[in-house]
Amino acid sequence: MKFFLQCLQLLPLLIIFTLESLLKLFIPKKRKSVTGEIVLITGAGHGIGRLTAYEFAKLKSTLVLWDINKGIEDTAAECKRLGAKAYAFVVDCSNREDIYSYAKKVKEEIGDVSILVNNAGVVYTSDLFATQDTQIEKTFEVNVLAHFWTTKAFLPVMMENNHGHIVTLASAAGHTGVPFLLAYCSSKFAAVGFHKALTEELAALERTGIKTTCVCPNFINTGFIKNPSTALGPTLEPEEVVKKLMNGILTEQKMIFIPFSVSFLTVVEKILPERFLVFLKRMINVNFDAVIGYKTKEQ
Repeated sequence: MKFFLQCLQLLPLLIIFTLESLLKLFIPKKRKSVTGEIVLITGAGHGIGRLTAYEFAKLKSTLVLWDINKGIEDTAAECKRLGAKAYAFVVDCSNREDIYSYAKKVKEEIGDVSILVNNAGVVYTSDLFATQDTQIEKTFEVNVLAHFWTTKAFLPVMMENNHGHIVTLASAAGHTGVPFLLAYCSSKFAAVGFHKALTEELAALERTGIKTTCVCPNFINTGFIKNPSTALGPTLEPEEVVKKLMNGILTEQKMIFIPFSVSFLTVVEKILPERFLVFLKRMINVNFDAVIGYKTKEQ
């Protein structure tokens, strides 16, 4: 009862801050400069990572590009053509020692990273029984644990300077469960949790100069998931996602949903009756090609 009364005392603040948030929707946010910042992007050899690197290159950042594939050299070459300094490294983000080794190399040869974009990710479209144990391990190693290792490697200097930005590429699947993406959803829930807890930890340590951003898009047309579809909207093009990602980083947004309708789903899941949600999810109708290992017995 006492806690309830204390919450009621916060009602005027709720009204004021809600009106303030609504007002800010109509005021363009100032975009910060990232010229000269050292930006490290994992998974920069293709897709979202590659396009994000190009956008930072246009803004005259210094790019440190990591990917497990040698195609990372092509990304670096294009960044240089756009007028930026760019350094490419073939790094296995599922390997902690590989991350720490190359992080040390980056600090010694290039400088202190001030913007870290944890973009590398893997996905396996299969049910629990068809997903191999090694695939489950790889999903968590790349989609979650790598975030810990890269952040532990580069955050200390950001803490000293009270300046920096940690970007987490998560997913709409980090807020709602999807059949046949069990390992992926679990890892992305963890990635969202990593972002939220890190944000709170930085605030508790009074390092408010270090910003955090988490990006949660719906299906993206990158080829990793075959034939995706959903009533939430068409499959997103990578260019659209990167445009909103860059705007979110430059305006220091904490959570970005693409499309915005995904945020609606995350809210209603918490407040609507479970039986209603069953019908709602049928209407949303998430589909994609998947391998099903569980076989029902013939009748």
